[in-house]
Amino acid sequence: MTQTQEDKDLRIALDSADDFAYSHQISGLDEETVRKISAELEEPEWMLEKRLASLKQFYEMDMPNRGPDISDLDFNEIVYYASPEQREVENDWSKVDPKIKEKFERLGIPEAEQRYLAGAGGQMDSEVVYHNIKQKWAEKGVIFEDMSEAVKNHEELVKKYFMKLIPANDHKFMALHGAVRSGGTFIYVPKWVIVDEPLQAYFRMNSLSWGQFEHTLIIVEDDARCDYIEWCSAPKFDKRSLHAWWVEVYVGKNAHMRYSSVENWSVNTYNLNTKRWIVDDNGFLEWINWNLWSWVTMLYPCSILKGDGSRSDQLGVAVAAKWQNQDTGSKVIHIGKNTSSTIVSKSISKDWWIATYRGIVEVKKSAIGAVNATECDALLMDDESISTTIPHIDVQNGETTIAHEASAGKVDDEMLFYLMSRGLDEEHALAMIVNGFISPIVKKLPLEYAGELNRLIEMEMEGSVG
Repeated sequence: MTQTQEDKDLRIALDSADDFAYSHQISGLDEETVRKISAELEEPEWMLEKRLASLKQFYEMDMPNRGPDISDLDFNEIVYYASPEQREVENDWSKVDPKIKEKFERLGIPEAEQRYLAGAGGQMDSEVVYHNIKQKWAEKGVIFEDMSEAVKNHEELVKKYFMKLIPANDHKFMALHGAVRSGGTFIYVPKWVIVDEPLQAYFRMNSLSWGQFEHTLIIVEDDARCDYIEWCSAPKFDKRSLHAWWVEVYVGKNAHMRYSSVENWSVNTYNLNTKRWIVDDNGFLEWINWNLWSWVTMLYPCSILKGDGSRSDQLGVAVAAKWQNQDTGSKVIHIGKNTSSTIVSKSISKDWWIATYRGIVEVKKSAIGAVNATECDALLMDDESISTTIPHIDVQNGETTIAHEASAGKVDDEMLFYLMSRGLDEEHALAMIVNGFISPIVKKLPLEYAGELNRLIEMEMEGSVG
């Protein structure tokens, strides 16, 4: 399968670092680093106290004892804060640093904003360089800001929710995030406001031995709606990078939140994230996630169905190539009556890759009438790759319906032969089969994003035959 010049340009833009000017960088993990980051962001004292408490918990906690081996991760080699020379968050694209603007333009960010987004943001390493929301949404009280700016501009609102859904002592990497976080997204949608255009943020890692710790906090009030898309990418380096993202989402009564995430990392990146949302009465949370090509991913997003009649759909795809290890899954905790959840997990394995689904479905005694359906499907591209499913189901009442299905298989030779008999070469036929396998999740994304993902998958499939 021959790549077009457009495909090659996209691959180069994703994989290559750029020589941006940085005013300074902060590396090494200690109290001085934490204080420097807080001072750089001009934070209130209560935020610094949270950081220092998180650092203390980090030192007291052990490394995870399950999942992929991450023992070669050296915390003292990570750069925890990198400040581009452009220090102000711009809401005028023309004023963004020309080199940074060129990178984001090659990745298609401003074009998407102009065509169909309610607002867009862009973060380079530690700092958000661009953030903007359409005036019509701002006039309705919608807030869409860089998280670091929201701490100052909406302090009481942030303080009410920040780190309440995920405490720093949840696990070691959450404690690390709580100590050194910077950047990210803050969204607030007032009651009754229906935001019918997506909001989008793009997070780019650029520095060598870089650590990115953006924090996303979303509050969707009762009877409101929001659609948010995050894209992430990183260049290829010969040293390990660390991404420890933290997402907290609050979905009010009768509210609807759709959260889409495309994490397009490189083979040197440890992608160790925690995402959690809580859903009130008759609220609905849709989560659509793509993990592509990180060295190691450990990601188990969690839906807490607190309210009666609350629902969640969690759809995930994991894709990688040689020697990479994707350990992903979903967690759902049913608390309210008549709650329902769906989990669909798909993985594509090639070139000795390990794919693991690690999931938890917990139904509390109070969750009378709860329903869960879980489906895990793995597509193996060769005889060496590994796929494993590790579900944990805990039901504490007798009026619950649970269904779990898991399947794994190789590419259907008859289907491959059929497509080739219709004039496709083997690589194009293989790409079509792979895209068909993931299409139930791709179609949940806006058309422009779906097309971009299909291109990335097809580029990765090149060379898979033989």
